Amino acid sequence: MAETSYEALKLDHQLCFRLYSAARRVTRLYHPFLDPLGITYPQYLALLVLWEAQEPLSVGELGQRLELESNTLTPMLKKLEVAGFVERRRSAQDERVQLVSLTDAGWALRESAAHVPECLYEALGVSDEVAIALVGALDAFSGEMRSGNAGDARQERA
Repeated sequence: MAETSYEALKLDHQLCFRLYSAARRVTRLYHPFLDPLGITYPQYLALLVLWEAQEPLSVGELGQRLELESNTLTPMLKKLEVAGFVERRRSAQDERVQLVSLTDAGWALRESAAHVPECLYEALGVSDEVAIALVGALDAFSGEMRSGNAGDARQERA
């Protein structure tokens, strides 16, 4: 009987672990900058989308932009609402649609958060060139995943 090689099953050979580990490290770097603002990293991402949109978004639109399901997004939005940064209301056109908008406090928080991206890049300790190359590589990787090419490769191996 041929001996099976389990080399591919080593943790250090897993792309998923490298992505997971790097994401966790980067997320932890945000804590010293977000804690004083009273928000978590996922809340920061939701606020970024709302600040960028500059208008109310439906929970569905927000979830699509963040690639989150509404059952994950809803508790986070409730906490942002309790903190006074957003308000949720039903759409006048479609009562089934819940709109999320920034409050005055949510808009004011943008000014306090303006330093966060620069502080994070400093905390990362990588050159602009490395950061730009990494963003490009991650965008390309995500694009491949979204386009369905990743599923095609999986099917070919099966």
